[in-house]
Amino acid sequence: MVDVADKAVTQRRAVATGRIQMQASTLQRIEQGGHHKGDVLAIARIAGIMAAKKTAELIPLCHPLALTHLSVDFSIEHAILSVVCQASAATDGKTGVEMEALTAVQIALLTIYDMCKAVDRGMTLHDIGLVEKTGGKSGHWRRKEAD
Repeated sequence: MVDVADKAVTQRRAVATGRIQMQASTLQRIEQGGHHKGDVLAIARIAGIMAAKKTAELIPLCHPLALTHLSVDFSIEHAILSVVCQASAATDGKTGVEMEALTAVQIALLTIYDMCKAVDRGMTLHDIGLVEKTGGKSGHWRRKEAD
């Protein structure tokens, strides 16, 4: 692991996004809450939050962090037949929360896949990445295409 002992404790925040594309009928089921396994987005939200809290257990050499905030939100993009996930993570610490935000997005989207695969095995995950981070020595960073 990287030695962060001499780093200053600062407020750190990271935002990540991604999307899962699917058939129109699958998207409609999710949107209308008509899935036999339950509320797909509510379950995916909880999965994303749980995964972010376990990031250091999933990714070798990743520092365990005490998260002060984590949100996982979804929007429906009908034009591209996708559910878009955005995760925001925050902590007061010596290292950033980018991995926690990215992990939340990935697991939330994989949960949607798992819940809907019986009706749509062709779903695909796209555009997963960090959008913005603040805090630490490097300060504020924002992905250019996110502007």
